[in-house]
Amino acid sequence: MATVSKHKKVRIMKQKLKLFRANEPLKSVLMWGINYSFSALNHVKQRALLLKDDFKAYMKVKVNNHHFNKENMPSRFKFKEYCPMVFKSLRDRFGVDKMDYWDSFTRHQPLWDSTRGKSGSKFLVTYNRQFVAKTISSEEVEQMHQMLEEYYSYIVKGHGQTLLPQFLGLYRLTVNDQESYILVMRNVFSPRLAIHKKYDLKSKPLPTLKDADFLTDLCKMHIGEESKKKMLSTLECDIQFLQENNLIDYSLLIGVHNPEIALANSMRMLVMTVKGLVVVCWSLTVEASMIGWCLQVTVLEHLAHNGNVVVCRWLDQVLCLV
Repeated sequence: MATVSKHKKVRIMKQKLKLFRANEPLKSVLMWGINYSFSALNHVKQRALLLKDDFKAYMKVKVNNHHFNKENMPSRFKFKEYCPMVFKSLRDRFGVDKMDYWDSFTRHQPLWDSTRGKSGSKFLVTYNRQFVAKTISSEEVEQMHQMLEEYYSYIVKGHGQTLLPQFLGLYRLTVNDQESYILVMRNVFSPRLAIHKKYDLKSKPLPTLKDADFLTDLCKMHIGEESKKKMLSTLECDIQFLQENNLIDYSLLIGVHNPEIALANSMRMLVMTVKGLVVVCWSLTVEASMIGWCLQVTVLEHLAHNGNVVVCRWLDQVLCLV
């Protein structure tokens, strides 16, 4: 008697959860990568002292997907994090909560910000405007590696008290065989305040709201005597660090928040003064062209003494501090 075999039909379940929802593959991979890094670093104990190898280390993963979250993620991509233990330590020293960092990049997709910079780089801003991710070149990645150990030592020595940019992460994303390098920094501008006017001070005759505009408008920074002393002392140390590392081209970006305009827009907010330093680091290529990066950080907040709030990043010239 012949044996009759029965074949059970199995229904293939399709994924219902859409992970790392974004409208561009690059954003999705960045969100995925930071989530992956967050999970991996949670299983690694932070050492009190970093080793030389930590500044050469990297974490890299290659992903091949098949019918998985294909609406949002590319089928093949790569994610690489440079010096993960170094940047984890920097985030800790700058007081960046690891859950805030993870949530800022994974809850909602970051958005492109076309108002920042004119160097050809692109900027992504997290949904809560706490962090900025800037695209940089491979040459600039090399620059970062050359100065990272000195930068880290300086931050440790100063217990995180600096007006220099706060570097929080460095990544390489590969999508469709195209590499993108991402440098993450803390946003210098307060996410609570709208900026109604900006000055870019370079001590050069460049167009529109430059040094002459700032002097003509008789702008002053009211920060108080104690804050003034602390700011100038910190700047003196920062400038010495920059000189020792041959970072010699500075520019100051000042953003003005006008409470009257804010109130007219029915916005309730606390009037604060935020100061920070913008450093433009230049290096010469073989063709003698210059590669620049505009880096940002929020440093201090104080009540303003006048009608305007000044959001400041420093400068190769003397400002009027009151």
